[in-house]
Amino acid sequence: MSHDGTIVHRRPYPSPNPHVALEEITYWSDGLKVKGLMAEPIAEGSYEGILYLRGGMQHVGMVRPARIAQFASQGFVVFAPYYRGNRGGEGRDEFAGADRQDAVNAVDVLKQHPKMNAEQIHLFAFSRGGIMALWTAILRDDIASVVTWAGVSDVVFTYKERKDMRRMMKRVIGGTPNNMPDEYRERTVLFRVQDIEAPVLIIHGMEDNNVSFQQALLLEDALRQHDKVYATWYFQEYTHFIPPVMNAQLVRDLCMWMRKQSVQ
Repeated sequence: MSHDGTIVHRRPYPSPNPHVALEEITYWSDGLKVKGLMAEPIAEGSYEGILYLRGGMQHVGMVRPARIAQFASQGFVVFAPYYRGNRGGEGRDEFAGADRQDAVNAVDVLKQHPKMNAEQIHLFAFSRGGIMALWTAILRDDIASVVTWAGVSDVVFTYKERKDMRRMMKRVIGGTPNNMPDEYRERTVLFRVQDIEAPVLIIHGMEDNNVSFQQALLLEDALRQHDKVYATWYFQEYTHFIPPVMNAQLVRDLCMWMRKQSVQ
């Protein structure tokens, strides 16, 4: 039986960090076998969980073992789905269409981990992952916090500002915002933020040309209008990519922020 979130297969994966163990997981999502990467601290203990929602599309922006291990080394069990149609997974990557269920069902994959404190699951998202994380927080009521870093919040806005992505979006979504407005609106979270119960942290570089700073402001405005709990860390000098030393500091800071949001 293909129950959502059920693990079908697991195999050890080479880890770049001696304190972190990696496994590639295959799990069921909407009747499809989808893959992802799990990272856990080797030390015994009960850990909070992070669902890491990658950016990009297909092989672009693919989950990096070193990045997942970096989060796990902060004392979290981390699971990063590749999304359907990637790395041998079944189905087709839909850019926050039906594939959002791969993130929703991945929460249950995390909950099964023997070292997990199943009450404390946080969402971390980068770029395209932002919209996946926000949908997961909308569709589930068991999320402790959401961090969206340079995250997409409006798919129509993304189509308009990224001319280099239009061809891909037309192919994947089936048309343009003009001739298929419902398909684009249906992917955009701004109309559903009233259903987010978890606190949200928005991290964005104001010089970002990949996902414009405007997308962070649109999300902030929507959260404010619905009296949601949120925080913003905006960086005037940074683009989509933050230099390694600052990046590492931000990971430590946001992990600390997540722990503070944990459900009591």
